[in-house]
Amino acid sequence: MRKIGLILLLISLLVSCKDNVLPKPRGFLALEYPEAKYQNIDVGCPYIFEKNAVAEISASRNNIPCWMDLQYKSMNGAIFLTYQPVKNNLDSLLADAQKLPLQHTIKAEVIEGDIYTNDIHKTYGMFYQVDGDAASQAQFYLTDSVDHFITGSIYFNSLPNFDSIVPAANYLKKDMRHLMETLQWK
Repeated sequence: MRKIGLILLLISLLVSCKDNVLPKPRGFLALEYPEAKYQNIDVGCPYIFEKNAVAEISASRNNIPCWMDLQYKSMNGAIFLTYQPVKNNLDSLLADAQKLPLQHTIKAEVIEGDIYTNDIHKTYGMFYQVDGDAASQAQFYLTDSVDHFITGSIYFNSLPNFDSIVPAANYLKKDMRHLMETLQWK
């Protein structure tokens, strides 16, 4: 009888001690940002555009006229805008604007460039999307090829960590594209 009891005890221990190991579910950042509400902006520069209402305009760090930062304080990021008039220097302005995304190739996994053309507003340029731990997640330039040239870059006030900033970077990229699509020369 004792043998049967011992055998039943061993069987019950073996059967009851199963480890049902379940994989941990993937975790995703649950960051939600407000729906973008755009408003026309005219700050006395040779261009106007629509910006997201959550972005605050501040003068650029260089205090150069018509250079400005669109600050997204809740995301700790900004879109930096620089403007230069075209004065027989379009080639050098284009060369500089096209080199800027290439400075991020050391840390970037992918840099994609899309040609942008808007014949109605006479804005022509490129939009660069940067994936990876680069300092800037997107950049653009626009020109009318005659009088005006503007560039924009997204930057965050933190060390680049692509996995952490993806939701905010995607939000700012949409705003940057909207800015490009609504920019008009005066």
